[in-house]
Amino acid sequence: MGLTKEDKTILLLLLWPYAKISRLLRPHLDSIKNKVLKINKMATNRTFTMIKPDAFADAHTGAILAMIEKAGFKIKAAKVTHLTAETAGKFYAVHSERPFYQDLCQYMSSGAIVAAILEKDNAVADFRTLIGATNPANAAEGTIRKIFAKSLEANAIHGSDSDENAAIEGSFFFSGLEIM
Repeated sequence: MGLTKEDKTILLLLLWPYAKISRLLRPHLDSIKNKVLKINKMATNRTFTMIKPDAFADAHTGAILAMIEKAGFKIKAAKVTHLTAETAGKFYAVHSERPFYQDLCQYMSSGAIVAAILEKDNAVADFRTLIGATNPANAAEGTIRKIFAKSLEANAIHGSDSDENAAIEGSFFFSGLEIM
């Protein structure tokens, strides 16, 4: 009875804590390790963004995406969707104790959004620079928020604040099959 490569991988993962890896499975360890390292490396080069309901409704999506691409980001996944208040609540659960939480959920469910995963070296930090300060009044000239935001609440775009949050937020909206 021969084991397929997938069977060996599953067996390896199941038995790892309990048994020594046999010679049969040992050749696959490097392959698995390299895949994990590649995924971890890619995470530091990716960020998540959402074009918010105000910017989408005002037909700024194309101009915002053009700015993002001009800044060297590659779009690895994108979709237009409409969040329910419940879904917005789950996405922003980290803010559930903050005074603005209910207004934020209501706003984010008020219209369509564009969710996207972007890739570039130093993605999170570079994207935060591109979008500008959360309050558009404090955003640098030429940033997305300075150009397209209406207010602190209707600030046109969301950008992840860390590599870890980028991975969490991206997986909230996209399955692995949807990411290029």
